[in-house]
Amino acid sequence: MSAPFFLGKIIDVIYTNPSADCSSSLTRLCLVLGGVFLCGAAANAVRVYLMQTSGQRIVNRLRASLFSSVLKQEVAFFDKTRTGELINRLSADAALLGRSVTENLSDGLRAGAQASVGIGMMFFVSPKLATFVLSVVPPVSIIAVLYGRYLRKLTKVTQDSLAQATQLAEERIGNIRTVRAFGKEMTEIEKYTSKVDHVMQLARKEAFARAGFFGATGLSGNLIVLSVLYKGGLLMGSAHMTVGELSSFLMYAFWVGVSVGGLSSFYSELMKGLGAGSRLWELLEREPELPFNEGAVLNEKSFQGALEFKNVHFAYPARPEVPIFQDFSLSIPSGSVTALVGPSGAGKSTVISLLLRLYDPASGTISLDGHDIRQLNPVWLRSKIGTVSQEPILFSCSIAENIAYGADNPASVTAEQIEQAAAVANAAAFIQNFPQGFSTVVGEKGVLLSGGQKQRIAIARALLKNPKILLLDEATSALDAENEHLVQQALDRLMEGRTVFIIAHRLSTIKNANVVAVLDQGRIIECGKHEELLLKPDGMYRKLMNKQSFISA
Repeated sequence: MSAPFFLGKIIDVIYTNPSADCSSSLTRLCLVLGGVFLCGAAANAVRVYLMQTSGQRIVNRLRASLFSSVLKQEVAFFDKTRTGELINRLSADAALLGRSVTENLSDGLRAGAQASVGIGMMFFVSPKLATFVLSVVPPVSIIAVLYGRYLRKLTKVTQDSLAQATQLAEERIGNIRTVRAFGKEMTEIEKYTSKVDHVMQLARKEAFARAGFFGATGLSGNLIVLSVLYKGGLLMGSAHMTVGELSSFLMYAFWVGVSVGGLSSFYSELMKGLGAGSRLWELLEREPELPFNEGAVLNEKSFQGALEFKNVHFAYPARPEVPIFQDFSLSIPSGSVTALVGPSGAGKSTVISLLLRLYDPASGTISLDGHDIRQLNPVWLRSKIGTVSQEPILFSCSIAENIAYGADNPASVTAEQIEQAAAVANAAAFIQNFPQGFSTVVGEKGVLLSGGQKQRIAIARALLKNPKILLLDEATSALDAENEHLVQQALDRLMEGRTVFIIAHRLSTIKNANVVAVLDQGRIIECGKHEELLLKPDGMYRKLMNKQSFISA
């Protein structure tokens, strides 16, 4: 900011002594100005480097904090919030906010400093001229505030619309086989196009407001320069200013005009960042309704694994008006095998969700070894429970990584342990037939494997976890006879010495259970051994058998 002052001095030296020897004065002033330029270039380079690196660190920390906050939310939150929206917040919103508080903030601070120093130097050079010229600034400031408020609201709406488009794309691409099977490619293209067209309409609104605002600020800058030339010319004519002073003032006025434009851009970008940031703060500040990693931990030596439901009432938070359980009670002794049967939609899989404490019941208690699971640490509780579902979800990585995922510390699992778990789960044979063996990548959600192969890898994953309690959710119902036999063998090995809770439609899976419980209309209506329940001619269990709800084997 000292450059215009020294340039004015140089012009005065040249103008006042055009024929005299002024080489020494010129040399001195030019050397000083050269040093100023050199320091300015170095400072600018350092500023850009620091802002770039700190900006990336801020975005990285913001994304890590946001991802951590998302993963700690209760499952009911994910029932109501779509994946694509969360992905958009992690990517686009975080990047936009990161830019607004680093590079944009740096540019804004520089513009603010230049404007402040420039105005001060304008008053130093000529108070009269400065007072006349700066009468343009207040109207521009009012326009900037109004524009910034409008832009902040518009940015939030734009980012919401962009999130909807991202969610649609993520869901359709993730389920491309279903889209392809129903021939709905053109329909989905039209849906996505309409979403991005809406984003485009909002972008047009922003562009229109931006055009008007920057047009006004550009005009104000030009008016400042014009007023300097007009008033300065009059002052020079009355010998109140020298040529050098007018040149310095003109350069300061020009820099102030540029800085005001920079401040306007900074303010608009800051409002955009805050508009995107308001969506991020909602997630970062949201406290999960269920605790994440706090509560009591039971003694390992006395831990048995006995489970009991007592007078449980429950409805999903997303559908509170539809009750699932009404006075549901069931006891599962430690070391026993308990099978739960019932018509489709009766809430059998919900029992597993409650045992894993993905949800809490509205009333009643679920206890583990006599302790209400709401008093226990959920992370510790889930570490003692292994699950094998009807459609196990695998990660898009190697078979070895998917199996090791079951361990408390996957990084410490050896190849021998993985191979041993796969062998017990009847999975080693088909894995070794793959060219890459255990390094074979299974594709998204395990799509490159068959149902039976995915089941056996899921069983191997549960084996490596070595849980005290095992939950099987119709683990063989979707398999053919050969795969069912192999999976059932693996399950029999997995069930040894554990408390097992089975949901099944196949008779072969439940006929050897210690207890069979029949669920209907939100409560247990029958309980006993398979043979005992068959002897009740009017019992629900017998009716289920007669309806071919169960496949005999």
